[in-house]
Amino acid sequence: MIKGLIPPPGTPRVLALAQLVCRTGDGAYYICAALFFTRIVGISPVRMGLGLTIAWSVALVLSVPLGHLADRRGPRATAVTLFVCAGLAIASYLFVSSFALFLVGACAYAVSQRGGSAAQQALLAGLVSEGEVTRIRAYVQSAYNAGLAVGSALGGIALLLDRREAYYAVFALNALAFFAAALVLSRVPEVPPAPVARPGAPEGGASVFADRPYVVVTLLNTLLLLHIPLVDIALPLWITRHTAAPVWLLSVMFMLNTVSVVLFQVRVSSGVTGLHSATRYVFAGSALLGLGCVVFALTGAGGSAWVAGLLLLVAVAIQALGEMMQAAGAWEISFGLAPPGKHGQYQAFFGNGTTVAEMVGPLLLTGLIVYWGAPGWILLGALFVVVAALVRPAVRWGERVRAGVPAPVESQGNLGGAVGS
Repeated sequence: MIKGLIPPPGTPRVLALAQLVCRTGDGAYYICAALFFTRIVGISPVRMGLGLTIAWSVALVLSVPLGHLADRRGPRATAVTLFVCAGLAIASYLFVSSFALFLVGACAYAVSQRGGSAAQQALLAGLVSEGEVTRIRAYVQSAYNAGLAVGSALGGIALLLDRREAYYAVFALNALAFFAAALVLSRVPEVPPAPVARPGAPEGGASVFADRPYVVVTLLNTLLLLHIPLVDIALPLWITRHTAAPVWLLSVMFMLNTVSVVLFQVRVSSGVTGLHSATRYVFAGSALLGLGCVVFALTGAGGSAWVAGLLLLVAVAIQALGEMMQAAGAWEISFGLAPPGKHGQYQAFFGNGTTVAEMVGPLLLTGLIVYWGAPGWILLGALFVVVAALVRPAVRWGERVRAGVPAPVESQGNLGGAVGS
């Protein structure tokens, strides 16, 4: 089991290690940030929420231009630079004493993190053979979740101490983690920048926004990503207001979801071998997400705390499997429909779906589930299934469009060369 969690030597292992390192710092930061800024710095929760919304909105706008920069300047150099910038942004929190300084640091962190992640995906696409992209992406995602889990535990220690110095240590850890991840990424080969097409060449200057099938697929995937805010936003409110289950069960559910991805994401993703299997995985995974919503709805029907708790754990297990299948299919689609030399901007645009889901999801899910109750769960589950059914025709549309687009002036070959593990 443990051996199956370790990526193959060379480039895949280095990419996963970089993800593990920086997400360990992020995991600690996410746990502590809200209390630090509200209790230690003295920023009101409303202003903090406003600042984060502004920051992620700026990141949303700038992510595609930064992805384009990665294509033109090289994804490795771009990722390394942006990870260093993210580390500096986090380090600036050590000196925050006002809302204005918090807003500047938050914007710099959000832009650097989103842009760096897009460049990292472009780096993966350029260094890994096409048939292996989803499998290696699964290793990277497992490392992502493992890092968040370890970081959350470290952040929990800071919360127990609840001292300014403990929070400072968390921010310093996160900054150092980004610097270390940048150093790790510098070990992989650079992907040659995409050549500038001749004037008038087909698709030469077109951006991802002009690729209508890809835009549609991304919008559909964004709706499916509404499952992301479920565990940390909607479920706590649902459990406390509509079920008899104990609140401490939330930590068990979070750990079950996280550990499941760490242990099984690679194995689940092994069945995705192309766009056709990817669309099947997206539909099957989304159907499981819908089924999980139905089970969640049943937990509010009254009865004992034990029954409600058991149903909640069953629902989370179903959702975890659905999340892994949907993610594996979505990764294959996001890479498979992107033209050569444009993975930076395409991955940035596709990745924005996560940001949008995390920004819109809390408000939407709170109204749909917390205030409407069981019918809201049923509607959400039906939404997952209907949207997933639309993904296949959208992907086929994208395949037809891609088949009619001539190759770039210079084709960029895969660089499968490994580096020392």
